[in-house]
Amino acid sequence: MKITSLLDEATHRLQKAGIEEYTLDARLLLQFVTHWSRSELFLACDKTIEPATCDEFLSLIDQRCQRIPLHYITGVREFWSLDFHVSPSVLVPRSETEFLLDHVLASLEIRQGTFRAMDMCTGSGVIAVVLALELGCTVTAIDISPLALTVAAQNIARHNCEHLVQLAASDFFSALQHSARFDLIVCNPPYIPDNDIPALQPEVSQFEPMLALAGGSTGLDCIKQVIYQAKKHLTHGGCIFFEIGADQGQHVIELFRAAGDYKEIAIVPDWSGRDRIAKACFCG
Repeated sequence: MKITSLLDEATHRLQKAGIEEYTLDARLLLQFVTHWSRSELFLACDKTIEPATCDEFLSLIDQRCQRIPLHYITGVREFWSLDFHVSPSVLVPRSETEFLLDHVLASLEIRQGTFRAMDMCTGSGVIAVVLALELGCTVTAIDISPLALTVAAQNIARHNCEHLVQLAASDFFSALQHSARFDLIVCNPPYIPDNDIPALQPEVSQFEPMLALAGGSTGLDCIKQVIYQAKKHLTHGGCIFFEIGADQGQHVIELFRAAGDYKEIAIVPDWSGRDRIAKACFCG
């Protein structure tokens, strides 16, 4: 079958299955099975593809039609211009988290001496890896899920950060020594209200790990836990940054105020003007 005909067949199947970006997904999956770049695929559009490759490609298209996330099919997600391994054990990294990291790095004043960072709810480890690469600092990456930590370990090794990033299986801060202190905590917690999850796209509600999505009845359960527990582990003047839901800003401000010992509490909207980042510094 010619590549043009194969892509036409694939896009038709994806569109019929309700995939919004059917043309893009078809192209990316064909690039995945052929190992061609976008330009190589364009130049080869009139060529005939081998039957075995055709069958492999259409098998992946069938998986995508079942609403399995594209990046779980390929096992790779680009983030921060780097490739990261992903699996159904972790959330697929999103542009909102790149926005979070952009803001963290832009607003951070690096201290003299040893700088210690934490990536709470690390998942695939993308935040920990980016902090290590961009700051050259030590990072403690925490998650309660052993399966997520396995993926994070793969990504830490993939980007040669083993000497900077230490993984810890922990329910929030419970596994840390009481004396552990950090200058920076970055957290992308579960923040979706439980009742909102069934209405999300099937790729999210049916395939991404519930442990990394569900934030309780208001979506704020994990955020509250981290805000209160972090006070025992932040250095004086140390900062904490959260990724939050689009309507959670004022609620998170109230949590910081109720916890006490935080200053410079602020909400940062994303490019669309929606609440996206909550931040504060510890003054206790």
